[in-house]
Amino acid sequence: MIPISRRRFLETSGKTTATLAAGSALLALPRAARGEAPSNRVVLALVGAGGRAASHAAGMSALPGVEFKYVCDVWKDRGVGIMKDLAKVQKRAPQRIADMRVAFDDKEVDGVVIATPEHWHALATVWACQAGKDVYVEKNPANSIWEGRKMIEAARKYGRIVQVGFQNRSGPYAASARDYIAAGKLGRIVHVKVYNLLDGSKWEAKPDRQPPEGLDWDAWLGPAPEVPYNPGRHMDWHPWWDYKGGTLADDAIHQLDLTRMVLGNPAHPKSVLCIGGNYAFQSRREVPEFQCITYDYGDFAMTCESGNATGYMRKFPGEVRYGDKWPHWPTSATRVEIYGTKALMYLGRHGCGWQVVVEGGKILDQDKGYFPDKWHQPNFIDCMRSRKQPNADIGDAHRSACLVHMANTSYRVGQRHLHFDGQAERYTNSDEANALLKPAFRKHYRIPETV
Repeated sequence: MIPISRRRFLETSGKTTATLAAGSALLALPRAARGEAPSNRVVLALVGAGGRAASHAAGMSALPGVEFKYVCDVWKDRGVGIMKDLAKVQKRAPQRIADMRVAFDDKEVDGVVIATPEHWHALATVWACQAGKDVYVEKNPANSIWEGRKMIEAARKYGRIVQVGFQNRSGPYAASARDYIAAGKLGRIVHVKVYNLLDGSKWEAKPDRQPPEGLDWDAWLGPAPEVPYNPGRHMDWHPWWDYKGGTLADDAIHQLDLTRMVLGNPAHPKSVLCIGGNYAFQSRREVPEFQCITYDYGDFAMTCESGNATGYMRKFPGEVRYGDKWPHWPTSATRVEIYGTKALMYLGRHGCGWQVVVEGGKILDQDKGYFPDKWHQPNFIDCMRSRKQPNADIGDAHRSACLVHMANTSYRVGQRHLHFDGQAERYTNSDEANALLKPAFRKHYRIPETV
């Protein structure tokens, strides 16, 4: 197979998108797309070759019958370490490619693992589904509400497994917390507080310059607006609206999704209000340093406090994630507090677990956890074979991701209280907010209205 050149990409991408949108019948489809689940052998492609991609490559390649045929990145030689590690554990070494559609066009590839920056997640997922591939896509699954809805439509239309990197949904501690709450042992839930109070430093703008050698900057930007190369955007895309939803999308989303799961996956909230700003360092970053959000679920309220300046708060350390120790809850940066009429539950992500306390700090019940990648990655592979829905299916993952999108929209339209029609997934009191439901994609990187 001849790799797609940048020139050929620019000439044909519009035609390719139209062809894919019309259906994958024009492609030579892999066995999974023909309704035949992969049996013992599962062939994957890795799209994006950063740190999280390395974790997925190591974890999934260790599973029986799984191999990576491709490692894809738009920056030349990025992922060399991943390729060397895969070559040691596979019968054949993976191939290095720069255009993900080379893997999508390969009949031998059954699924893709997408670990790019967030602004590429939705388009890459839609393309993969249209090409008949199953998808594991990292969090946050999309950068807007409209994109998330299109990911669901593509998954359902083409019968694809789409697992999102919300690994807490595969943790036994998450299931036991859900069952505990459902049994009424906390009483009636009246309030939920989600924390995401992290360390940070002042953001400083960097000057534009020429891209480093071997980086296809146009391909890195993909659907995002065309701008000159900037090392700040490239290496730290978190503070820019075009590429990510900030700290909410990077970290708080794990707590928000875990909370939704243990509460029984409630539907969209009725309204949202986000207050925030660059309070700590007075920087000029687009995404604010601090955000305080209130969600109205009708019969209970949920708040989320997220920021990057509280160095005395700490994420759960290794001995909590992988061991038997419990954290000091008051200074745990990523804890959740679920208030019932009978008791309070402290809930921790990424293997921490949960404890239920009453007056005086007496512990009534608890369930210790373990970092859940050990269950989440195999769940994706198992579902590719069985065709069952994965633990973090794009449907529920999208509704969790919408909490980030709604909060950021409230902030961006002047820190307004927005009312939300969950059925239509539109705001009922702000045309300005509705204008942010869908990004303005560049013409060569557009998701079609009909996927």
